[in-house]
Amino acid sequence: MTKSDVRVRMAPSPTGFFHVGSARTALYNWLFARKNGGKFILRVEDTDVVRSSDEMIEVILDGMRWLGIDWDEGPHFQSARIATYQKYVQMLLDRGTAYYCYCDPGDLERERQSAYARKEDWRYDRRCLNLSPAERAEKERQQVPRVVRFLVPDGTVAYHDLIHGGITRESKDIEDLVILRSNGRPTYNLACAVDDHEMGISHVIRAVDHITNTPKQVLLFKALGLPEPQYAHLPLILGTDKSKLSKRHGAVSIMDYRDLGYLPEAMVNYLALLGWSPGDDREIMSVNDMIASFDLGRINPSNAVFDEHKLEWMNGQYIYAMSDEVFCERLSPFLVRFGLLTAGEIDARKNWLLKVCGLVKLRLKTLSDIKDVAGYFFVDDFEYEEGGLKKHANAETFEILAGFLPHLAQAADYTASSIEESIRSYAGQNDIKVRQLIHSLRMSVTGKEGGPGLFEVMELIGKDKCLDRIRRFTRGS
Repeated sequence: MTKSDVRVRMAPSPTGFFHVGSARTALYNWLFARKNGGKFILRVEDTDVVRSSDEMIEVILDGMRWLGIDWDEGPHFQSARIATYQKYVQMLLDRGTAYYCYCDPGDLERERQSAYARKEDWRYDRRCLNLSPAERAEKERQQVPRVVRFLVPDGTVAYHDLIHGGITRESKDIEDLVILRSNGRPTYNLACAVDDHEMGISHVIRAVDHITNTPKQVLLFKALGLPEPQYAHLPLILGTDKSKLSKRHGAVSIMDYRDLGYLPEAMVNYLALLGWSPGDDREIMSVNDMIASFDLGRINPSNAVFDEHKLEWMNGQYIYAMSDEVFCERLSPFLVRFGLLTAGEIDARKNWLLKVCGLVKLRLKTLSDIKDVAGYFFVDDFEYEEGGLKKHANAETFEILAGFLPHLAQAADYTASSIEESIRSYAGQNDIKVRQLIHSLRMSVTGKEGGPGLFEVMELIGKDKCLDRIRRFTRGS
């Protein structure tokens, strides 16, 4: 197989949000295609009409677009290919490798549950395969609802997994699976196998929870006389408590992370390293670096752990590496959302905002941190940190700040350097420790115990606002 023959696919089911695991699967397929000069196909598995929705389809597409995962073909919708699946089912029926089943699903489920209650295995007993021609004719005459089951052959089914190695399963452990529902729609395994063949998929790269489906699909390929693709099953993504990632671990939908202020490039970088390593100690990698280094052989079969603190750290690295101009552009929607600035104010105060961005960039882990970390640049009615109040909201501090107020008010030049000179001068004249005055001023002007350089902060907030904030603080309000 040449590189140009590589064809992979992402096949999400629009029955839920585009979560972290699906995003990583899409990313690995995309990286593999781009590394090998192949094609990445998007296929929407929407044959479950009850659970599928147009809204979820758009969520999936928006999530992939946000991450920058573009597709070469598609999206193809399985719901538009029903006749194709029925054709392949008929081929299996004609070959005697599939048969009609008239059993009531409710009865079968009760049998299954009864067996489980007795702690016994249960598998469909092929009772409809053994119907006489007369019995079958009577079922048809009565128009009993029927499904089509695949007749699993005796023996074993084996394939080579590119991550887990050789895998063999006994056919006796595989039930005669339903491949066509009574409403004429295919089930997952049949539709998946047919589409992978018709779309020329060379490699199926998907989550390990599909590994039980692979023997069934391999058997379908063999029964249809079709070559099967190569398989690679990705490890699960677990929470830090080593349980399967779920909502209780925090945001799970990719679009939730977008709304929380994570950058797509940071998310892609982090997802890429959830189970794969470039072979060295690199952690911050560009997309081009990932493409150049990506290799299925470097995927660890062990489950990966999603550490949101590590993602925050990585996101912060990307924020800090941005130019002030790009950071300002990315930050602007969050300023508007939080009511810190209007779109018009952002345009009118662009130079000022760029200076603010340069000061706060290092202190943000996500774009949404701007409200809590540096909201004082934009609003006056902020809350004071409790720990800072305990240290500085006292008569001694109020007296020092009250004495400093006219000293600051008389400053003709209000720049960071002049503010520093004013503070140091006043502290020296009044036998006050400079750091004591600086800490008290920071609390009164920003409500925070820490932050960027105070002199630069006070310059950007402006003289009048700083004076008003100091007065407010000394009044204990």
